[in-house]
Amino acid sequence: MATKTKMTEENLSDRIIRPIKVFMKTEQFSGLILIFCTLSALILTNFILFETYNEFWTTNVTIRFGDFGLSKKFSLWINDGLMAIFFFVIGLEIKREIITGELNTLRKASLPIIAALGGMIVPATIYIFFNFSSPESISGWGIPMATDIAFTLGILALLGKRAPFPLKVFITGVAIIDDIGAVIVIAIFYSSNINWFNLILAFVIFLILILFNRLNQYNPLLYLLGGIALWFVILQSGIHATIAGVLLAFAVPAKNKINADRFVVESQLMIEEFQSSGKCGSGVLLNQKQQNAIKALETACQKVEAPLQRFERSLHYWVAYAIIPIFILANAGVLLEEVPLTIHPLELGIFFGLVIGKPLGISVATWIAVRLRITSLPTGITWQHIIGVAMLAGIGFTMALFIGSLAIIDTVLLTMQKFTTLIASFTAAILGIIILSRIEPIEIDLEEFECQ
Repeated sequence: MATKTKMTEENLSDRIIRPIKVFMKTEQFSGLILIFCTLSALILTNFILFETYNEFWTTNVTIRFGDFGLSKKFSLWINDGLMAIFFFVIGLEIKREIITGELNTLRKASLPIIAALGGMIVPATIYIFFNFSSPESISGWGIPMATDIAFTLGILALLGKRAPFPLKVFITGVAIIDDIGAVIVIAIFYSSNINWFNLILAFVIFLILILFNRLNQYNPLLYLLGGIALWFVILQSGIHATIAGVLLAFAVPAKNKINADRFVVESQLMIEEFQSSGKCGSGVLLNQKQQNAIKALETACQKVEAPLQRFERSLHYWVAYAIIPIFILANAGVLLEEVPLTIHPLELGIFFGLVIGKPLGISVATWIAVRLRITSLPTGITWQHIIGVAMLAGIGFTMALFIGSLAIIDTVLLTMQKFTTLIASFTAAILGIIILSRIEPIEIDLEEFECQ
């Protein structure tokens, strides 16, 4: 009985805690890479290769198939194309969390949902307050809404035991809800000149992908080709192309073809078949029966892993270590001499939205939810933890730069937006570190945390 209980706890840890730890380790190191890319972009822009740097990202790149061609600036291929893959991975993470993670029950989801709503509404309200009478910048109200989870988790990693694991789970949940909010904002408010024919065509393609899912079609090529078609028609529809990534993620199957018990039985039979089919050892070539056993084992491994998990596992590192760093290099370069010395309402809205609005919204919303007994704080987490991590949530950075590129048209204002986003994110990071570093290091029993 004790052995069964221990195995149950280990299975629970495998299903819930370990995937979150792997995700966090990826995001932590990614945050350090983003810092390096940001500094590189600023140095290249201001001290070394400004003209070459600028010309590189504005070079037209054309993809042509016969008479058909699509031409865009290199930076737009990144913002519209590579970032669609980024949003695809976000969509996969959201779907996974809804099915089996921190958002799969109302009790677990209530705290990050309420905190995230506060962290989106208050910054947007502060931005609108400063920019209400500024028609050229009022559209940027979505800029201070989202949290850059890579930078945030990277800083929490540096704080060690002063940032216990449940606090990381909390802010990860908040960031995921933030991402959902950002996707909705981009789809509704940062799309223009809607082409209804292409929009209807995109809906038809999405329904076909859903049908593939319902018919248990697991071939990744179907979803790859369908995703490319969906991206292209959404790009032509007037809705931002990155939304295609989220839609594709929700069409990808989240069920496996065979369950874990069947996989264990079949894999054991295949290993036994392999062992009994010939000699084993170094320098011994496999015979046909052994090769067949390996092939069957590979097929079983593919069937036991849901396509959602396979796509997420395959792409997560590419997004963390390649796509987002490239995006930062293309978008974070600010020529400091072009930043006006006068203070514009856009700058006030972004700075106070991220540095004041984000922590205030998350902290107050969390306090109200706990006060009304809608939810409770995670084990071992104090209000100082919440205030500190809420301040770190003011690191908008990647998503703020992305939304800014959609919302701000004027080049001078766009330069101001990038500069202010960097300054505000840096300020939020320093204040968050100061608050959390004053907390005594604590140990959290993960088994107790798992059972909540």
